[in-house]
Amino acid sequence: MSPETRWIEPEPISVPEALRAAVDGHPLVAETLARRGITTPTAAQRFLDPNAYTPADPGELPDMDRAVDRLKHAINQGETILVWGDFDVDGQTATALLVSALRDLGVRVIYHVPDRFTEGHGIHLPTLKRLLDGDVAVLLTCDTGIAAHEAVAYAQGRGVDVIITDHHTLPATLPQAHAVINPMRLAAGHPLHELPGVGVAYQLIRALYDDQASTDHLLDLVALGIVADVMLLVDDTRYWLQRGLQVLRKAQRPGLAALMARAEIDPARLNETDIGFSLGPRLNALGRLANAARGVELLTDIDPARVAEYVTEIEGLNRRRRFLTRQVYAAAREQTIRDPSLLEYAALVISGEGWPTSVVGIVAGRLAEEFLRPVVVLSEDDGFASGLARSVPGCDIVQAIRSQGPLLKSYGGHTMAAGLSLPTEEIFAFRRGLSGAVRDQLGPVPPTPERTIDGEISLAEIDMDFARDLGRLAPFGNGNPPLTLLTRGLRVQRERQLGRQGDHLELRVVDDAGTERRVFWWFADASALPRGTFDLLYTVRSNVFKGKEEVQIEWIDARPTPGAAVEITSAPTYTVHDYRQSDAALLETVRAKFPQALLWVDGPDSRNLTGGLRRHELPPAETLIVWGPPPDVFDWEGVKGAVQPQTLVLFGNTDDLDQPRALLSHLGRLTNHTLSQRDGQATVTELAAACNQTALTTRVALRWLAATTALDVQFLTEDQIIIRRGDTPEDETAASALMQQLISLLAETRAYRRHWLRQQTF
Repeated sequence: MSPETRWIEPEPISVPEALRAAVDGHPLVAETLARRGITTPTAAQRFLDPNAYTPADPGELPDMDRAVDRLKHAINQGETILVWGDFDVDGQTATALLVSALRDLGVRVIYHVPDRFTEGHGIHLPTLKRLLDGDVAVLLTCDTGIAAHEAVAYAQGRGVDVIITDHHTLPATLPQAHAVINPMRLAAGHPLHELPGVGVAYQLIRALYDDQASTDHLLDLVALGIVADVMLLVDDTRYWLQRGLQVLRKAQRPGLAALMARAEIDPARLNETDIGFSLGPRLNALGRLANAARGVELLTDIDPARVAEYVTEIEGLNRRRRFLTRQVYAAAREQTIRDPSLLEYAALVISGEGWPTSVVGIVAGRLAEEFLRPVVVLSEDDGFASGLARSVPGCDIVQAIRSQGPLLKSYGGHTMAAGLSLPTEEIFAFRRGLSGAVRDQLGPVPPTPERTIDGEISLAEIDMDFARDLGRLAPFGNGNPPLTLLTRGLRVQRERQLGRQGDHLELRVVDDAGTERRVFWWFADASALPRGTFDLLYTVRSNVFKGKEEVQIEWIDARPTPGAAVEITSAPTYTVHDYRQSDAALLETVRAKFPQALLWVDGPDSRNLTGGLRRHELPPAETLIVWGPPPDVFDWEGVKGAVQPQTLVLFGNTDDLDQPRALLSHLGRLTNHTLSQRDGQATVTELAAACNQTALTTRVALRWLAATTALDVQFLTEDQIIIRRGDTPEDETAASALMQQLISLLAETRAYRRHWLRQQTF
């Protein structure tokens, strides 16, 4: 909960009756369109239905005719074309699009995607010299090249014509290339102005094909790049994303079909969220931690065996990316807590020594969403700091960074994202100067962050029809954010932790009428969870889980309901029968006294006591017999919330699984059983209950086994896992870190169990 965030409630708006009638459905849809400047039925139809929109002609891009003529000449003469891309998703998809489209025309194409660590962004001159030693006649860039003056001059001097397709901010002077195709050369507001690199490459292919063949099959790649590069979803950019999503849902590209299957995405129901939070990060993991050329291979190859190999590699890299991201995010956020003055600036600039530059962009994006301001995250190394910036709507981050040019070693990017480097000693001056430039763009920064509310509704209005209705406004993203909704007077009914690190919450909230809904709070601050009556800001969308479509409500912010008491309802009161200090032999006597009672038994005893149920198996009941202390307060509250008992019967039996060696030995036996009896399929929930531990502790223990034994543990989702036999790894550093984390988690569990055995109120 962020009580310091100012909520801006929507002003009443007059919706033209013609617009309301044309849009139909929930009134909020028409109201949102009107608030976003779409006030006529024709404009609404063009926005909602791509079939009603006419995209701009690609020939409106400067130098398009020169580029097409040169490529046609290369095709007719059988010349070799070198495609030079970039290592992010936009660069990978742009490269794959150009390579596959030109090969379809019979062109001899070679391509190069630079290595992030040895070459960096842009055209690396030593590599270019080596590649041009062949018979290359044309150098065709995508998502890069707009500032590559030296490389372009070298290639042109070698007799190689250079065609640049890029979308990044223009330098003071353009390279002397044969053609420079960049939508930034168009006037602001032009329908093509906000295209990403892959979008520009697609316009080139549209012009080259000139209606002689369809280019629709390439739009899946365009959609990936638009979402992953966080482009402004207006005009043609929104249109091509809508069309691209339609192509993606057919899953015709083998590499993407395999990637969707591994990510458990139903292609037919895929949306922009699946790209932004699942497909995009997986492809980005290649460029961040390995060689992004593998991404181009995945997107262009049709051999099932090679595709499967690429996907397996990507999954491993993505798990590592998540781990590194979590580490840097925690360290960066700790800085803001330790030094609150950082948030007094209009831009948040954070740096740390040795942070992996491969993940600082992800961290910057997450912090920008959290603190509602532009964020720069820098990694310090040997006197220099390099990193990435992520912006917020209304702030051109490249323009703001450019204003600090004298302090910088290098920079580049576009409106919402940029990269930069500078001497470490200049970070303070850069922070101050950048904040001034951001303030000039956004105006005086308010004393507190702001959240704009799109509408106020009741819990009872939230159902699948409502979620589908709002979905007509999709695809959502930069320039077309999902609706922020407000509901007042809620209470938390139940809560449970989610995620491998236990850092998400699944909540059951209820209103005064008794209507209950499930709410997900990603990266939750559990200590700020309101315990009384509160007002909630959230988004609503339809989601598919295990093949079933459902409403998903996602927490944004909350604040106490004005005038409400801190605690509206008292804690549940139970009739407690306390046998915690008694002999376990009394169990049968107690069960005879409470014949309808449920017996909750986790750990090794759970299958030795007749009728015992583990935590995830417990249904509602009037009486709950608790065999021993739970591992933490979240599991304890979760069980009480699920069972909702009126009577608690408490025993105090413990096992020895709160010691690392005992737990790992027991978990090892469970994984062997899973391999032999269940073909390696299990859930963390089941294993946690079988070990009488938290889900987080169980995940860490599984990762330790995977790091030290011949077990390969793949996390298909936050809960579902596959265990396979593999090679014994040799990652002593990871194993040591995991063991230290496990020791710490088990110490917390032992402390909680001791507290539970002594506490007097439940």
